[in-house]
Amino acid sequence: MALQDDRESHRLNQEGTPPSRDPQDLPNWVQRQDLAEADLPYIHSLLAASYADWQEQAEGFPWPTGRPIVLLHLDGSRVAPAADSPEDNGMSPWDWSPEALGPTAASIAFGTCRPTLTRADEHAAPSLKAFDSMAVPIFTRTTGIICAAFACLLPAGAAQAGELKLLQSAALHFRTCLYRRFELLFVKDLMRATQLTNREERRRDLLFEVMRRMNDHIDVENVLAEVFDILEQAYPLCRTDLFLSQDYSSSNEKVKPLAFHQQEMDICWKSFMEGAMREEREGGRRRIALPLAGKQGVYGVLLLDVLETDFDDSDLRFVTMLTSGAGTAFEKAKLHEQSNTLIGELRLINELTQRLNSSLRLADTMQFANAELLHIFKADHCFILQLDPLNGHFIIMSTNAPEMNNETFDQDYGFCGVMLSTKEPIILSDYHSATPVASYLMDVTHSRSLLASPLLLNGDVIGAVMVTHGLPNHFSYDNYKLLQVLSAHLGLALSNSTLHAEVRRMVITDQLTGLYVRHYLNERIQRKLQKDAHGSLILVDIDYFKKINDTYGHQIGDAILIQVCNIIRSSIRDSDIAARWGGEELAIYLPKLTLEQAMRVAERIRNRVEEETSPNVTVSCGLSEWMSTDEKISVESLFYRADMALYEAKNGGRNNVAVG
Repeated sequence: MALQDDRESHRLNQEGTPPSRDPQDLPNWVQRQDLAEADLPYIHSLLAASYADWQEQAEGFPWPTGRPIVLLHLDGSRVAPAADSPEDNGMSPWDWSPEALGPTAASIAFGTCRPTLTRADEHAAPSLKAFDSMAVPIFTRTTGIICAAFACLLPAGAAQAGELKLLQSAALHFRTCLYRRFELLFVKDLMRATQLTNREERRRDLLFEVMRRMNDHIDVENVLAEVFDILEQAYPLCRTDLFLSQDYSSSNEKVKPLAFHQQEMDICWKSFMEGAMREEREGGRRRIALPLAGKQGVYGVLLLDVLETDFDDSDLRFVTMLTSGAGTAFEKAKLHEQSNTLIGELRLINELTQRLNSSLRLADTMQFANAELLHIFKADHCFILQLDPLNGHFIIMSTNAPEMNNETFDQDYGFCGVMLSTKEPIILSDYHSATPVASYLMDVTHSRSLLASPLLLNGDVIGAVMVTHGLPNHFSYDNYKLLQVLSAHLGLALSNSTLHAEVRRMVITDQLTGLYVRHYLNERIQRKLQKDAHGSLILVDIDYFKKINDTYGHQIGDAILIQVCNIIRSSIRDSDIAARWGGEELAIYLPKLTLEQAMRVAERIRNRVEEETSPNVTVSCGLSEWMSTDEKISVESLFYRADMALYEAKNGGRNNVAVG
């Protein structure tokens, strides 16, 4: 077998020599292993370690003191003891290279493969002329290849055949130590291979289990937790961070947004863009970026920061497989969450649309929409604005900030102006750091996050909806898309409510005078009779109106009628109800006013008509009053008594007020 390289052998030697054990304890196939010829150039450390073992075990060996036994490698280099060892006793340095050895015992022994004794020779190297030399080759145990030699220098004439025998015995003992050390290396290799195999099996089982758990989860947060848990178990000293490109908010402090503009994040965004692993090494540490990818794309990057000594190729394979499985599980959980979100949004849109269309009252519709939008987007403020193209401004129709209600803005101002020109929704992460336009609404409410969308009808902007929050980065891109969908339904509801309000206004309003029509007045009085304790009615008739029409024409007659109606409108309260009762006759209902109070109102109207109309006309007024204590109360009786009073006022000379 081929040995580990010299560095590995040296490292194993540093671990120390294990306790001596009986060779019978080792399997036969281990004892049959031997050094191959290809191993010989790399066994210097093995020889040196074996020599140290031999020295420990050879205590009491009958060898002359001051005559160190030297271990030579097959290439002639001295392996042990070290050249400056005190064992040399002044006999160093020796040059044991084959060129310097000359015809010494060592060179002969390597050449003949036999133990050799040579006497001092004047032809030897200058440093060896005064010495006899002995050398005994050391063979491998099964192949019989020379792998080393024991050699010794003795003073000239001191070498004897008995000492050569002792050196042979020492060589045999050394070979035993050599093969014990060799078998130790071999067994350690086997144990290390077994440990690696067991480690891989444990990791495979662990990976299988964590993959099963991850795929059992259908929410992203649990998938991420499983990834961090397994990495913490396997690599407790490793720093792990996950950078997601999605605007996903996680409670886990190790999950962060992937920032493309930060230089220290180069390794992450490169891994993200390339969809492949990237690695950096510096100061004995490894930074490894692994893409978290599924079938539909890359969702983020897992960044590991570990010591080089604690992380090898098998660890990298394990983490790569874990990240790959985590990417698939993340994608599945994300798709599940998105499908649930879409289902929830569809349900929400359906419910909101039904509620918006269930009421055609504009105020009720806007108030409900405002409350729902605040809840849906967890916003601090919501504003629904309507565009008045005639006056060229936006007016706030509904908001949860009462002080801002009915506030108006020029149609070119702020974010409403942007939406009017682009017809596109807006998402703003931080109004403080990125302020494309000035916004009174954002300033007054101290908001930093903004979602806004135009309300469109047939491609034209009819209004806008804006939701804000005091914290930056509050709204997500999913919120942006949802508001865009909801604004389409809200725009339609606003249009329907506005059209309904306009149709109703046309139905209950006299087109010429702008006052209510008679049937609407009757309905309102009927409701007042059921709720109030008392009230009064004034009937107003323009004196000699037919004569005016005949004299000036109907166009002037209509103008006079409009003038009188304007005077009436400006002479009564907002809660009073004025209507065109028929022809030139007008009716005014005064809720909760007594007859005496109604008399003053009628006189004020009569005086103003006489003074302010052109051509000048006068009016006659008939008054009636009802109280809850009356025996019979009805709209008809109230009008009948007022009509009788009006008849009396006309018969009394006109331009006066009568009470019925």
